[in-house]
Amino acid sequence: MTSLKPYLIRSIYEWIVDNDLTPHLLVDAENSNAILPQQFIEDGKIILNIRPQAIQGLILGNNEVQFSARFSGKPMNIVAPVTAIMAIYAKENGKGMIFDQEDEEPENTPPENKTPKRPSLRVVK
Repeated sequence: MTSLKPYLIRSIYEWIVDNDLTPHLLVDAENSNAILPQQFIEDGKIILNIRPQAIQGLILGNNEVQFSARFSGKPMNIVAPVTAIMAIYAKENGKGMIFDQEDEEPENTPPENKTPKRPSLRVVK
């Protein structure tokens, strides 16, 4: 079964932009597949502004988020694996979604005799 996470990222991004807010991604910069501007990483994380006016060529794929942006005036291609995305939210009001990192499983890895977890919901403000 495909992961729900990339679909949630796309839908929340669209909702944020439709409401004229600024979408931000919180990314785990320690992910080895991430291509990020190293000078802006703090405590192993980075916040990326993905407002359409601030970036070019946004691709919200099932495996990674890609776009081009300028950092300190220098153009850079950004790649953030979906597994490294910790949250997507609106800068102005903080509304969005935080993703549980411990629930992440690498694709193509068979589950090991795990007992199914009960579904849980939580309120994110």
